[in-house]
Amino acid sequence: MENYIIILLCLAAFFAGFIDAVVGGGGLIQTPMGLILLPNLPVSTVVGSLKIPAFSGTSFAAYQYLKKVEMNWKLLSIMMLLAFPSAFLGSTLLTYVSNDFMKPILLVVLSFLVIYTYAKKNFGQQIEKNISHQRQLFNAVSISFIVGLYDGFIGPGTGSFLVVAFIAIMGFDFLHASANAKMVNLATNFGSICLFFIKGKIIWAIAIPMAFSNALGGFLGAKLAINKGNNFIRIFFLVVVIGTLIRFGYDVFYK
Repeated sequence: MENYIIILLCLAAFFAGFIDAVVGGGGLIQTPMGLILLPNLPVSTVVGSLKIPAFSGTSFAAYQYLKKVEMNWKLLSIMMLLAFPSAFLGSTLLTYVSNDFMKPILLVVLSFLVIYTYAKKNFGQQIEKNISHQRQLFNAVSISFIVGLYDGFIGPGTGSFLVVAFIAIMGFDFLHASANAKMVNLATNFGSICLFFIKGKIIWAIAIPMAFSNALGGFLGAKLAINKGNNFIRIFFLVVVIGTLIRFGYDVFYK
């Protein structure tokens, strides 16, 4: 493989790690770049290889959040344990069926998401404390299964969907939502990695250098998000979700 391809993939991995650490959605950069630069490889091999840098960057970002943000470990442990097999199942489905039918649905969902987040100025600015323990547990189980399945089956935008779920359903603010999203995203990435590893779909010569680049981006992105706080993350979130919307719009109307 040409050296310039590795360099371009590493640059994409760095920016993907940075964006993913703040609000999720790094796959919007990393996945398309991988598919463009590696056109002769099967899609499942490219996606499987890119899960390694995604996991690496999320790990470093999660570590930064854990040092500064208080976590509900009991609830988070349940979510991670459920997200792992759900993502494994999603990746298994991907090896058998196409996921193209989901893109028009996601286009509509993302459109409403952008409008709602922009219109509701206080969205994710403070923690909602009027949610019962039983309801929170039910919501956590639902989020873990649905988003885990999505990450394994489709992928791009998973971090952003997790952030929204933690804010809208769990009542978190943007900072705590981003921190918890990183931990659940670790579990979903690991579930997919296990499937792709078993299937022999990971090219380590690509995955390892990209993993270092993604980790550096994740480290820097998390530190910036923690220092800037909720308002900065909200603005960054809107930009990334609009980017996700454009990406799926292109897939639906022009491909």
